[in-house]
Amino acid sequence: QVTLVESGGNSVETGGSLRLSCSVSSYTYSRLIMGWFRQAPGKLREGVAVIDADGSISYADSVKDRFTISKDTAKNILYLQMNNLKPEDTAMYYCAADPFLALTPAQALNSRGDFGYWGQGTQVTVSS
Repeated sequence: QVTLVESGGNSVETGGSLRLSCSVSSYTYSRLIMGWFRQAPGKLREGVAVIDADGSISYADSVKDRFTISKDTAKNILYLQMNNLKPEDTAMYYCAADPFLALTPAQALNSRGDFGYWGQGTQVTVSS
């Protein structure tokens, strides 16, 4: 069983920064592949960033060089540092995890729904 709780969403202006956190409760934390996904109103959910158990990472092209995914293994927390935010980053952001997903981070990024566990989401709004 994996429980995910996101926090850190907020409203910011263009160019601002936010750090999202995802607290992960799982005895298999060290073996999890984890990621951040987002969904804007009227749009499909899309992958933002994924990190696997070995620390390999994949980012969506739209966030490369602006967003950074990381994990604190001691605290069981997944982070998403978001810099230079743009209005098109406005969305509900979800943390996802899976102990058995046999995909590379790049494959998992494009999977949309293959992760077995999801958080409730945290809203990010970027105003122009």
